Amino acid sequence: MSEIKLRPTPSPTDTKIRTPLARVRGLGSSHEGADHFWKQRVTAISNTLLVIGLGILMVRLVGADYATVKTTMQKPFVSILFLLLILSGIHHMRLGMQTIIEDYVHGGARVLALMANSFFAYSIGLTCIFAVLKLAFGS
Repeated sequence: MSEIKLRPTPSPTDTKIRTPLARVRGLGSSHEGADHFWKQRVTAISNTLLVIGLGILMVRLVGADYATVKTTMQKPFVSILFLLLILSGIHHMRLGMQTIIEDYVHGGARVLALMANSFFAYSIGLTCIFAVLKLAFGS
């Protein structure tokens, strides 16, 4: 009797299925790879560190008079930390909402929701940046 050789079912990462360019880029079917995942994790860590640092600063300013708070907020280091928190927080918010929209909104509404998400995030971000710069440069 002759042996019957069965071919194994190829896996998605099988080199016969994926092109050499796809293997080099390491991207999946969404053509983004793990980029979105890592951006969310990095912004979450940076948000945590910045909120802790600025939270400590705010606790130290509790009970201080207006002039002291204003002088502290005008320091370049403090303003830069606030700007970094705004940028990181807005980016994190936009990425998180994008994931929710992509998972639960279907059809033409998805494109509109993604556009509205970006517009909302950037408008909130610009408003916050304006407020910090106005405070930092005193007016």
